[in-house]
Amino acid sequence: MTDGVTRHTKQKDAVLQRLRGCDDFVSAQDLHRKLEDDGVRIGLATIYRQLNALADSGAADTIRLDGQQLFRLCGEDAHHHHLVCRNCGKTVEIDPPSETWLRNVAQAHGFTVESHTLEVFGLCPDCQQADGR
Repeated sequence: MTDGVTRHTKQKDAVLQRLRGCDDFVSAQDLHRKLEDDGVRIGLATIYRQLNALADSGAADTIRLDGQQLFRLCGEDAHHHHLVCRNCGKTVEIDPPSETWLRNVAQAHGFTVESHTLEVFGLCPDCQQADGR
């Protein structure tokens, strides 16, 4: 038996195709609107399911920004981190801190490292300029 994650469906293809066209993180609602603008009829719940399945499988990144869950297809390299503009959503992949640094910080606080993600939020140069900073 297959489920919606592994089964090849028109809805999954539509979500993937449209997500590939997004360079930055996008919400399910924004993706739904873009698909509707393209003439694709698909339910918002289906988009949420597909996006969460992509995130669960590691094919998409997900972050929370201003209380909203956003998604982005992962690049070719398996493990990466991001700078994210909290104003416009522009996203840049960055090199991660060293594993040694992560383990030392965790150990200093009595933690062990099982996994990690790193998203740095701020303003991109364009938004800083528009904001007068």
